[in-house]
Amino acid sequence: MTKLIGMTPSRRTLLKGMAATASALALPGFVQAQSSAPIKLGFQLHRTGIGAAYGRWYERTTQAALKVLNDQGGINGRPVEVIFEDDGTDPKRGAEVVEKLASQAGCDAIFGPLFSHVVNGSAPRAGELQVPYLVCSEGFHVASGKLNRWTMQPGITDVRAQVSSMAPWVAANLGKKVTMVFPDYAFGHDHRDYFTAAIEAQGGEVIKHIAIPPTETSFTRYLPQIPKETEVLYHVMVGPAVLTFVKELGEFYGTGTRPEIFGFIDSLEAVDTASPGLEFLEGTHFWEGHCRVKQADASEHEAFYRMAVGVDDTGASVSDSKDVATYAHMFSTWETLFVLKKGMEAAGYQTTADRQKLIEAIEAMTNMPESMEHPQGAKVFNGKTHQVFGHQSISKVEGGKLVRVHMTSIEDGMYEDAVDYTTMSF
Repeated sequence: MTKLIGMTPSRRTLLKGMAATASALALPGFVQAQSSAPIKLGFQLHRTGIGAAYGRWYERTTQAALKVLNDQGGINGRPVEVIFEDDGTDPKRGAEVVEKLASQAGCDAIFGPLFSHVVNGSAPRAGELQVPYLVCSEGFHVASGKLNRWTMQPGITDVRAQVSSMAPWVAANLGKKVTMVFPDYAFGHDHRDYFTAAIEAQGGEVIKHIAIPPTETSFTRYLPQIPKETEVLYHVMVGPAVLTFVKELGEFYGTGTRPEIFGFIDSLEAVDTASPGLEFLEGTHFWEGHCRVKQADASEHEAFYRMAVGVDDTGASVSDSKDVATYAHMFSTWETLFVLKKGMEAAGYQTTADRQKLIEAIEAMTNMPESMEHPQGAKVFNGKTHQVFGHQSISKVEGGKLVRVHMTSIEDGMYEDAVDYTTMSF
């Protein structure tokens, strides 16, 4: 450090300076200058680890949304800055990232994580630090009531709503004897628990649960566990080995008879459905949170979003057709950023002292019409459970492309409240 010589101020000079500063603080112009500082939002990013494919597109989507938001004037007339921090898709690192973004970077709020085990490991620290924590996940962890008032999921529906709304269609169109293949952690357990209950409500049954470690790289030893009487094979896998999973599933069945196959697009996110070795997927069905292939009835808002993020009509990057987006999930980061904007404006947000007001403002939200801010579609937010509800799509692989054949209503996915966060203390 360079030391300045002959510059030590006298006591009288210091007092004059303090008085001048105090006068400046009282001037409206100074207050305006202070409030024009950027709003800082932390993004807990799965840049590495098993969530890296999602993280890459979550970051791109957020950057695109941030540009739109700032071009519109930011939040409360202030520019917005997003600070990205990698959590390695790891629960322990997730809590450390929350600490870093809240305490060291001084972020006004944090959003972005997808993987359920990371959310479960991070949310308690957000509650302790009293920082708004808006997750872009799908687990029932928020609406179950096991987290805290600082944690919300306003940008994407949860697994319980998704499977509850689709089970009637599966039972009516594909079959009622189901074998489920799912990852052996919180997200997969939500599928196991809530789809099992939902299909039973339709007069069906899950005859076999096959839980697979999310870090598994080969699946040939699990597939023989599928009972021969299975009418519907329900699969949802995650991580870098999803292409291996679907290819090995095709090799297992070959050209012989097989059950109807209903998958969550998680098993094929960031993977081209027309990839060699996936021909057996022709005629099978997938859940999609947001249709990867631009549908014939796509709204102008969906078209704007797709263009802004840089995704073509097939769901791949406009700059690289082999770079397939995690399109069924990544809209959640776009929509969550605009929920933060709306909440901060309703709360008159200025500093971190207004964090509680921000939570209360979001809790007061209800209807979220389809719009540029909500390109995936209309939604209803439940302030008591901190969970949003929306439409789900079931798509069929036709000619190697995903074509929507059914869309659920918002009401199809609603369930009784398990918690009322608004009665909890901060």
